[in-house]
Amino acid sequence: MLTSICRLCLVLAIAFTSATALAGTPDWLRDAARSPLPGYPEDTDAVVLLDESQVAVSASGEVRTTHRKAFKILRPGGRDKGTLYVYFDSQTDVPSLKAWGITAAGEEFEVKKGDAITAGYSEELYSDTRYLVLKIPGAQVGSVVGYEYQQLERPSVLQAVWAFQDEIPMRRGRFVLELPSSWTYTATWRNRDPVKPQQTGNNRWTWELNDVEPVKSEPAMPTWRAIAGEFEVSFAPRDAASQNNGSWAQIGRWYGQTANGRKEVTPAIRDKAREIVRGAADPMQKIAWLASYVQHNIRYVAIEIGIGGYQPHAAQEVFASGYGDCKDKATLLSAMLHEIGVDSYYVLINNKRDHLAPDFPSMLGFNHVILAIRLPDGANPDALAPILHHAKLGRLLLFDPTDYTTPLGYLPPYLQASQGLLVTDTDGELVQTPLLPPVANRLLRTARFTLDANGVLKGTVDEVRFGPFATDLRESLLNLPAKQRQTVLQSILTGLIDGAVLTGARIAALHDSDANLAISYDLTVPAYAQHSGNLFLFRSCVLGHKSSSLLEGKPRTQPVVFSHAASESDAIDITLPADYALDEVPRNATYEYPFATYKSEITASGHLLHYTRTYELKDVRVPLEKLADLKKFYSDIADEERGWAVLRAPQ
Repeated sequence: MLTSICRLCLVLAIAFTSATALAGTPDWLRDAARSPLPGYPEDTDAVVLLDESQVAVSASGEVRTTHRKAFKILRPGGRDKGTLYVYFDSQTDVPSLKAWGITAAGEEFEVKKGDAITAGYSEELYSDTRYLVLKIPGAQVGSVVGYEYQQLERPSVLQAVWAFQDEIPMRRGRFVLELPSSWTYTATWRNRDPVKPQQTGNNRWTWELNDVEPVKSEPAMPTWRAIAGEFEVSFAPRDAASQNNGSWAQIGRWYGQTANGRKEVTPAIRDKAREIVRGAADPMQKIAWLASYVQHNIRYVAIEIGIGGYQPHAAQEVFASGYGDCKDKATLLSAMLHEIGVDSYYVLINNKRDHLAPDFPSMLGFNHVILAIRLPDGANPDALAPILHHAKLGRLLLFDPTDYTTPLGYLPPYLQASQGLLVTDTDGELVQTPLLPPVANRLLRTARFTLDANGVLKGTVDEVRFGPFATDLRESLLNLPAKQRQTVLQSILTGLIDGAVLTGARIAALHDSDANLAISYDLTVPAYAQHSGNLFLFRSCVLGHKSSSLLEGKPRTQPVVFSHAASESDAIDITLPADYALDEVPRNATYEYPFATYKSEITASGHLLHYTRTYELKDVRVPLEKLADLKKFYSDIADEERGWAVLRAPQ
């Protein structure tokens, strides 16, 4: 379902469930529990003994899926396998649900659907999306836990996805598809070689996997779906082309039909749009004022019932109520833009980069909607704006009306360098969203310090933040009472200089998301410089680190993916103690790679030390074959940052 980019908090209050000892544990679970296991690394928390999905489709399009899964818990970290979450909504029933636990001592337990509690999402005003939450008894080290449940649904999208690879190994997996005699299927495999099915009945196929290796979680790795193995299948009657799972163009047409008529401009919307743009000097200003209105005056609230997970509410409903989810806000803004003669189009996207499988056209890969605004002649956005240059439609400005801290002319980092489905009036097209250049995401620091003969450093740091450097901190500060914001600033300062004490701070443009965020810190750092005989040593770079420990430790198995391109610079002046002579300074440094550059320079004049450095991250993806270069890049920067400036005491 298309939901907010906001994190969805599952409301859980898992109670202890009653269990029936020595109840009817099925043979398939007993067989899985008895099967011998190979040796696994010592840090393996659990192993999947069996992962089986059986999808049976009726001639009317009803889909019955039976899920079976069994785990062996090897370490305490695997005990979470004893909690089961089963999705349902108004279109999806759960006719049966059972789970079992077999302890290492041979004690057996059974729990059923009646023992489960029901939970839902807390950020939706109303949604028929719910979860059954079932606690399986006996989920301890050495135990085997398993479950079986059925889901019965009549889906809008005739597809199924089997995510067979996890953070733990899988011993045996099976996917079974049973279709009516007049139906056919197409299947794709993601992140593994294809497996041929076995014909196990009339229009019934079975795919089997054995000993699937786990995917190890690593910091800054690609999104899970971009690297984990997955089986994806679409099915439909042979004599009828599916309208919503055949190609990206078909999906775009289907979504366009679903949203047909939802952008209708009512007199109330027309009057409000005209009121908002009254006095605007140029087309870009009109677009900006309408975008700001929807972004800040229409609250994010989701009401998703049935097909409402895909279908936007009518613009007039969103305008009248004053709230809506991502697709609703995009719909209202599109209607208002149309009133001033500006066309715009839905872009279906996922808030995780590389989540989409390009060769598996599906609505299932999307969880967010933004807008592509067709810029008219005379509209001149900032040169750094996220513009999609389309062969037929011209310049399309991408904008997210849901993200209240990201202004028009910028795109949240998680939506950059990604893929989305551009839905036009008659078609759909998979497009690549732009990666904004480093200068669009800047952090500029200037500092003036005085170092006294006792080693105490005092001064002021001025920051100007652009892009996510501004939006992330602004959101964090705005979510706190004014009296608590000091703790956030102190935390930032501590991360820059160990032992720094914040003595004053000023924030500019905190409430203006269209402006850059400016912060000034007044600080004191006791014992910043260190005495060694008649020498006085201190770090000349002062403010934080550009190096990283990301690639330290075990060799990586995954590429590195950063949030966004970035440009950071420091310009620092340090007034030195009058009686001390500058004896030594670190060397200047320049490191350049295709993905990043770093440059530092230090000069001295009298008792004033001037240090500058720039760090620029130019790409968000560093492939495995380039990780050695990235590691050396960080290592060289770390060496430069450890350099000491040395003062000699008076004789």
